[in-house]
Amino acid sequence: MSTTDAGTETSTGAGPQGVVEMSIEVIVLPVSDVDRAKQFYGGLGWRLDADVAAGPDFRLVQFTPPGSGCSIQFGTNLTSAAPGSAEGLYLTVSDLQATRDQLLDRGVEVSEVFHEGAPGGRFHEAGRAAGPPPDRKSYGSFATFSDPDGNGWLFQEVTARLPGRVDPTATLYASTSDLAAALRRAAAAHGEHEKRIGEEDSNWPDWYADYMVREQSGAQLPS
Repeated sequence: MSTTDAGTETSTGAGPQGVVEMSIEVIVLPVSDVDRAKQFYGGLGWRLDADVAAGPDFRLVQFTPPGSGCSIQFGTNLTSAAPGSAEGLYLTVSDLQATRDQLLDRGVEVSEVFHEGAPGGRFHEAGRAAGPPPDRKSYGSFATFSDPDGNGWLFQEVTARLPGRVDPTATLYASTSDLAAALRRAAAAHGEHEKRIGEEDSNWPDWYADYMVREQSGAQLPS
């Protein structure tokens, strides 16, 4: 959920020798009405993992977005933060327009797709430009939505990871839609490959596989 285009310290994605591995598992959201928040996030199609209470003074609700390794929690007496004060919560998707359309169909208000017209424009409306970037570059397209309390979410379209962001020995897709989108990109690229070689490529399964592995790990794509 939280991968962005910020720099990394290593090229392999592995931590320095001797450092214990860590992963972000949960983000706590401040909400004013637990049942209202539960209805909203359930309406997004997110998986309900838990709803537990211990008397009238404690309740914990957990949801996980489809394909995410990180969950959200909200409830009663979980945080002292003001309801609605969480901002810039990243959700990465491989097809931003399709994701936006799905949420609109569920009755969620989602901004139009935009790109940064000025540095930091993803966080400030004054720096946003309408539509995806002209080059449709990975990491460059955004959309926003908020929950009923005003906690702000930021969609970022990631179609190819920068080098070092993904273990090159493991190719994983978070959902069937992500896999389908990767196959479509491979098919389009393979079509250009066949134009260049001037004939049909009967070895297309291997070409597709090579393209998809390289794309996800950030390596140079086949031509």
